[in-house]
Amino acid sequence: MAGRITSQFDRRATALDVIKGHDLSGRVVLVTGAASGIGVETARAFASAGADLTLAVRDTAKGEAVAADLRKATGNDRIAVGALDLGDQASVRRFAADFAASHAALHILVNNAGIMATPEMRTKEGYELQFATNHLGHFLLANLLLPLLRKGAPARIVSLSSIGHRRSPVVFDDIHFKQRPYDKWAAYGQSKTANALFAVGWTRRFGADGITANAVMPGGIMTGLQKHMPMEEQKALGWILPDGSINPGMKTPAQGAATSVWAATAKELQGIGGLYLEDCAEAAPWKEDAPWSGVLPHALDAEAAERLWSVSEEMTGLA
Repeated sequence: MAGRITSQFDRRATALDVIKGHDLSGRVVLVTGAASGIGVETARAFASAGADLTLAVRDTAKGEAVAADLRKATGNDRIAVGALDLGDQASVRRFAADFAASHAALHILVNNAGIMATPEMRTKEGYELQFATNHLGHFLLANLLLPLLRKGAPARIVSLSSIGHRRSPVVFDDIHFKQRPYDKWAAYGQSKTANALFAVGWTRRFGADGITANAVMPGGIMTGLQKHMPMEEQKALGWILPDGSINPGMKTPAQGAATSVWAATAKELQGIGGLYLEDCAEAAPWKEDAPWSGVLPHALDAEAAERLWSVSEEMTGLA
């Protein structure tokens, strides 16, 4: 793939490796889902670089415990916690209003939070929960914080996607499984495709204003994301070996956070958006003989990104 953007880091690099040498003093950073998993390690890297950091979390008690740990570990006292339930649009609006009231600008937004392979559940609007949480909540949040991102420009958004995007494009005729039978993996897949298409649509609109967005595939990591999956299913997928140990091909949370941090800080990506990144590089096209890496065309399709933007505005009341 000619002209593909790469870096000095590989898939085993950690978030702290990537942040080394960066000074984020005076920079405002917001990370969603920062109370567990790779969100904690993403936040740790930003805190270690001196950022003014906010952890946006559903469980504020867990969030405060993480914040206390990060303050002690990094010596950075500028770490706040805010309550955010991405599946509840009223919660997103409350969080955005509170954040805007206490910050003059925003420089880095990491849309990290997510859910995976859940039983069929819906929001009060009737939206399928994985699409609503993983995509719509973050779409609404970013748009509500646009004035702060404009003041922070050049600013960056990191949108957490997944190789799971290969399981489904966005099925515009039935996003919320009202006509077709619910499939937890198809639902997850289209939400992760939506996360990638968001980066395409966002950069098309606001890249010229100095606010870019890129999608990130963090890699396979064992975190709380698997909580809805029985152990036998995890073994069948090869994530857990027959003896109960974790597949050695999995990343640690610190390694999983590396590409998010790279997307947020790399000089190679200054002014560049609309990409799908993995292992601290721009992903190559997906190939059948290497199914656990790469990006499929439907996740970067400009026409689909425009259609998704329109329906997302309607579903969030931003139209």
